[in-house]
Amino acid sequence: MLNTVNKKISLILAILSIGYLVLAFLLPDYPYVPVDSDAVPITLGFILLFLSILLFFEKDNHSQKEAQIPKGEKLVLLTVLGFIILFIIFLEILGFIITTAVFIYVNSWFLGYKKWRSNLIVSLAIPIVIYFLFSSFLQIQLPRGVLPF
Repeated sequence: MLNTVNKKISLILAILSIGYLVLAFLLPDYPYVPVDSDAVPITLGFILLFLSILLFFEKDNHSQKEAQIPKGEKLVLLTVLGFIILFIIFLEILGFIITTAVFIYVNSWFLGYKKWRSNLIVSLAIPIVIYFLFSSFLQIQLPRGVLPF
């Protein structure tokens, strides 16, 4: 049954998405908001579950040997995973805008984008726009952290 890489990965992703959905449904409800705080996590959980089901039935054209990750790439993946863990740790402390801006800037720089001005503009613009959209239009509060707004 689990004779291909796609089926093994899809099973892992399906289990992760089900656990994620269980936790998303446990988020508390907030009165007087048009879109509750669990809307985005639940939607993302169902998307991941749907995509993992599609991956399970996808034909795998790669052999097991081709699916191996090169040694140099494993270090890159582990470093990006470390950046994600640091992002999660500092999200509540520093807030969404600062943490996301630093995450995007450092991650882009680490992955090879060296134009610091455009990297800085993008890494500041994206979290500010997302924060504005979530707080103004969706009325979902993202962590403010040390910023006064």
